[in-house]
Amino acid sequence: MASEQILNQKKEEVKQLAEKMKEAKLILLTDYRGITVSDDTTLRKDLRNANASCNIIKNNITRRALQEAGIEGLEDELVGPTAVILSNEDYLAPAKVIYKFSKDNEFYKIKGGVIEGKVMKPEEIITIAKLPSRETLLSMLAGALLGNISKVAVALDQVRVKKEEAGEKVTVSVPAEAEEATPVAEEKAETTDAE
Repeated sequence: MASEQILNQKKEEVKQLAEKMKEAKLILLTDYRGITVSDDTTLRKDLRNANASCNIIKNNITRRALQEAGIEGLEDELVGPTAVILSNEDYLAPAKVIYKFSKDNEFYKIKGGVIEGKVMKPEEIITIAKLPSRETLLSMLAGALLGNISKVAVALDQVRVKKEEAGEKVTVSVPAEAEEATPVAEEKAETTDAE
């Protein structure tokens, strides 16, 4: 009777883990041998800050949950102690945390994982983890756009200066949207005067 209860409990664990895996944007399998309790505590805190969780789960349960979630290709990585990192919100921040931690702790290794449904090897995950953050990429894009806009403004100003030096009349054209907006503003002014 007790063994049936334990079996049902394990089935429930597999089912819950499979559901989490189906919803996750990131699933990482790591080898955590050789890390200290304080390092593990720091890692878990950093992962929580990156909206991810780290759990030590038996390989058989992880293997069955991967099968139930329809994820293939990680079965061979489930050897030895394995930590399972899951994130539903973002894959880049937790991958960066794990990569940084693995650089600082020689025994902590990335075994493999799944990013947005695609099974990946450790090298691919490390490549993604080395990418700049979304905010950094956006600021780089904004900087590049502003740089180009500045260049265009300087070039236009130089054209204006050369035309003025040549004695040509410089005209400023008003965009069609601004011309269309002008009568509306005049109508409002007339209405206000009439009141």
